[in-house]
Amino acid sequence: MLAEYPIKIVTLAVDLILVGFLVYGLVRVLNGTRAMYLLKGIVILIVATALSEFFSLNILHYILSSISTYGVIMIIVIFQPELRRTLEQMGSADIRKFFDFEEQPVDDSAVDSVVEACYRMSKEKIGALIVFEREMGLDPIALTGVKIDSKVSRELIENIFVPDTPLHDGAVIIRNGRIDSAACILPITSREDLDREYGTRHRAAIGLSEQYDSIVVVVSEETGKVSMVIDGKIIRNLKEETLCKELKRRLERKTQKGIKDMINAQKEKYRNIKLKK
Repeated sequence: MLAEYPIKIVTLAVDLILVGFLVYGLVRVLNGTRAMYLLKGIVILIVATALSEFFSLNILHYILSSISTYGVIMIIVIFQPELRRTLEQMGSADIRKFFDFEEQPVDDSAVDSVVEACYRMSKEKIGALIVFEREMGLDPIALTGVKIDSKVSRELIENIFVPDTPLHDGAVIIRNGRIDSAACILPITSREDLDREYGTRHRAAIGLSEQYDSIVVVVSEETGKVSMVIDGKIIRNLKEETLCKELKRRLERKTQKGIKDMINAQKEKYRNIKLKK
């Protein structure tokens, strides 16, 4: 059937490639969140439903089919924050970034300056809150602060967080390797299971990371300890080298080869055939 209509083969191939990219993008967005467990559960449910029908397990198939029918409403209610976050990320991110079609190298100098400033402030027990924007835009958060738009430097970051200065009480946002704004107000997490040791800065960092895909670095004013917060999870007591390495790794975006590399490979193959002739 397909051999008689070559166009259908091409259409099927394009269809499969698009579905593959959509699945890849969805898994990439949900990875590390509660919704990822939901996705795994849905896959298991679909497979189990199909197997129960294949082996004529009628009672089990009826139960699984009923769960599938009414489970959509349960999913929307239970996982509303994760679903909202996914849709926001898809809407706010450039489609090329969403599928990793373009390379965005990490600004190592910006990361180095931030890390160095954090550990200098840590020795003096000066509190700090620094946010690295990733795919999800932080415009609503940036508007709550003061526009800076300056090159990242250790000296400037330290000056911003000097106690009793106009900009010290709030967060600094790093966007595209530059200090975008300072004194920004972050949303506080509503979680009640956090250690009482966590102050307002830590709770604000967790709250932001629950709603956005940003990475937040926190310097505790009480203990001087440096922590990194991502996806609502806090990693504490990081050494300077470890923090620097983790920031660069997590901010790095690898180039997705995909269709572009497939086309280049075909061109190279065709070129080699011509040379042989």
